[in-house]
Amino acid sequence: MSPAIAAKEGGRQRRAGSHHHHHCLDVRSEAPPALALCGDGLPGGEAEVLLPPEPERRARGYRAELGSILLLLVLYVLQGIPLGLAGSVPLILQSKSASYTDQAFFSFVFWPFSLKLLWAPLVDAVYLRGFGRRKSWLVPTQYVLGLFMIYMSTQVDVLLGDGEGRGPDVVALTVTFFLFEFLAATQDIAVDGWALTMLSRENVGYASTCNSVGQTAGYFLGNVLFLALESSSFCNKYLRFQPQPQGIVTLSDFLFFWGAVFLITTTLVALLKKENKELIPTKEETKGITDTYRLLFSIIKMPAVLTFCLLILTAKVGFSAADAVTGLKLVEEGVPKEHLALLAVPMVPLQIILPLIISKYTAGPQPLNTFYKAMPFRLLLGLEFAFLVWWTPKVKHEGGFPVYYYVVVLLSYALHQITLYSMYVAIMAFNAKVSDPLIGGTYMTLLNTVSNLGGNWPSTVALWLVDPLTVKECAGAQEQTCGTTVAAELCTKAGGSCVTTLDGYYVESIICVILGFGWWFLLGPKFKKLQDEGQSSWKCKRSN
Repeated sequence: MSPAIAAKEGGRQRRAGSHHHHHCLDVRSEAPPALALCGDGLPGGEAEVLLPPEPERRARGYRAELGSILLLLVLYVLQGIPLGLAGSVPLILQSKSASYTDQAFFSFVFWPFSLKLLWAPLVDAVYLRGFGRRKSWLVPTQYVLGLFMIYMSTQVDVLLGDGEGRGPDVVALTVTFFLFEFLAATQDIAVDGWALTMLSRENVGYASTCNSVGQTAGYFLGNVLFLALESSSFCNKYLRFQPQPQGIVTLSDFLFFWGAVFLITTTLVALLKKENKELIPTKEETKGITDTYRLLFSIIKMPAVLTFCLLILTAKVGFSAADAVTGLKLVEEGVPKEHLALLAVPMVPLQIILPLIISKYTAGPQPLNTFYKAMPFRLLLGLEFAFLVWWTPKVKHEGGFPVYYYVVVLLSYALHQITLYSMYVAIMAFNAKVSDPLIGGTYMTLLNTVSNLGGNWPSTVALWLVDPLTVKECAGAQEQTCGTTVAAELCTKAGGSCVTTLDGYYVESIICVILGFGWWFLLGPKFKKLQDEGQSSWKCKRSN
């Protein structure tokens, strides 16, 4: 439910058939890293767009290519680090009492993975032939990421407002982590494309395994492990004999360490790993960039695709309050952010098993039926999450929260995962079913991109509306209000204090569920009807 604990719905688009994950409590994304309690989004996919036919190669067992498989795994782990760190920042901001308007602004950080289709054709088509098609992008991108991380390790404490009474600099943090995510998304395009030529045809299936396992492991390191080691209370309770005022690591330590790892790994890849030269396409084989963009435009103009895009862009509005705000509200109510992050761990087996089970129901001709059936249950869980937030302060005691409270939270998240994955796997199955095979990865990646965007924008709007929908009164002072920051300061100076009389989160939760059921009743049947369109409705008519 929280960004930290969920893999963003807007997160990553993975290539068809690949596994996929979320971050645990991040109910924000549709399909998160395997460690997300929610979320939607997968990596990958665009790179296939411009791939040439592969020459015949002798069959090789995976052991012969173990080095390449391990390299891919390392590259995907590195990609997950900035994603996990970005997911942990909203929880850190919340523990520093940042406003929800600030959280909404920071949520733009999670958009680049959903939008990478916009520059993927560029990454596929522009490169230095002598250096290698994929290394031309991978090496500079990872060097910039590493150097940027090391530089940020010297600045991040100031940006977070540590000490001297300063608040967090949300604008600078947003710009910084947006660049991190943009670079990670660009690295993802290059690695996805390289995976398809680095491995032989018999072993290329391992690429999606490396993607899911590596990215999930990286997200875990950058999010769950970081939040646990950064927390003084967690370290003092479980890892130390002598209590200390700080955690074992700080964000600046963490950034410096991983920045150095990025630089060392990238140097080794640049010097030691050679690309398969005969697999680099000639200029004639590589589609022009303008051709690719023209193709995307011709796909999206088709009536069936346009209808799908408009419907999927609005389908997730009903989940936005539950997905984007709930985790932050729990932190606001006193639940330790590292405990929320650690709830991701028992979710992992569920997130591995769920897609396997659900895919049996979405494999037929009508995968969207599963999406439609799961939707009302996920909407009702939004109300259950609101009840959970209301209940949280009632069970809090001196030492924190009782074990049964965390059991209830875990069960709530598990139910949420079942509904989320049912919808996510159904959409992926539908996208794979209707995508025109003559166009390769471009078509499916476009549909997945729009699906991910359908989760991104409602989450940002939901965070933005929490503060305006919240009603506060000035208690203990005459004729003062709390409508603005200035008014709140005047209230405090007059000897009063601002008390919340109506929390915007509850208002938003009810509005979202009403809008969600409205979509389900009015537009849901139209969405299901897309399955009845003939194959010709989805075929791209190209003018040569």
